[in-house]
Parts: sequence; structure tokens; C-alpha cells
Amino acid sequence: MTRDDALDLLKQYVQNEKMLQHAYASEVVLRSLARRLGGDENKWGLAGLLHDIDIEVVGGDLKCHGAKAESILQAHNVDTEIIDAIRRHNEEASNEPRQSLLHHALAAGETITGLITATALVYPDRKIASVKAKSVVKRMKEKAFAASVRRETILECEKLGLSLDEFVAISLAAMQGISDTLGL
Repeated sequence: MTRDDALDLLKQYVQNEKMLQHAYASEVVLRSLARRLGGDENKWGLAGLLHDIDIEVVGGDLKCHGAKAESILQAHNVDTEIIDAIRRHNEEASNEPRQSLLHHALAAGETITGLITATALVYPDRKIASVKAKSVVKRMKEKAFAASVRRETILECEKLGLSLDEFVAISLAAMQGISDTLGL
């Protein structure tokens, strides 16, 4: 599946602009992680782009989020490794532990985008260009800040062999590269 095909498919199922921006952020983070870790950049990017394809279909219900994505993606002949990572990114629904580098990269990568976005939004200019990696790491320790962001999922970066500092720096730089697309 090409990126254009994946984007067309995503837009059939996701209309909310903030969710689309999250998908774009997740895609660039996963592509950057693939480059750093020797993964398949296209495959990892597509996993990031498509990971929440079913979120509006299931009405945000995390108990079935991922399972519906699996059926949607299978119907479009998406690579099984991508589908597996997408299904496992939400352990609440899959009841399957994450095992591969792609599993951990998708879970941690899509989660860090929320913390980075929240950090940018508290800056006076609300621009991701102003955000420093050390500020995101500092916010990571503040449990009340962006309280819905699961810190333990972000810390799966360590299962990738990356320190939190390096993981944040990679993710932040990736998102800064598409700041206009993200509206940040």
C-alpha cells in the first residue's frame, strides 16, 4: 500500500482534523524511529498513519479500538505486520503483549505525540518550534500535566534501546518538521 492509498483510506474513516493531525504526527515519528533503528521506514510510517483508523467507527471505545481497525485493514490487503502492530498498540482491547520493535515503537511513538503537542500548547506562541526536548522530558514527570498521556507507554522507548531523552529528541524533531501540517 502506498502512502497516498493509506491516506485516502484513513480519510474515509477519520474526519476529525485533530485525529488526522495525530495520525500525521505519529507517521513522522515512526518514520524517524525506523531510520534510527533500522526498521522499514515505509512500513513503520504506514503503521503510524493508520493506527487510529477505527477510532471514530468505535466511538472512541478503547475496549474495541484496534480490533475494528484489523478488519478494515485486512479488507484492504494491508501488510500483516502493520495490522499486528496496530492491533497491539491498544493492549486494553488486544490482550496481546507488545513484542517486536515495531509494536513498541508504535505504542511509544503515537503516545509521545500527545505529550509533545500538549507541551507546545502551553507555550505563549503555541508553536512546536519553540519546544525543547528537555521541556517535554520535564513535563513527562508532571503527572497532572496531560494526565491522559500514559507515561508507562512512552517509557517503552527503552525497549527500543533508546533513552527517554533521545526518544523525545527524535520525536520532537520529526514533529517540528511538519509543524505547518500539525497547525503548531
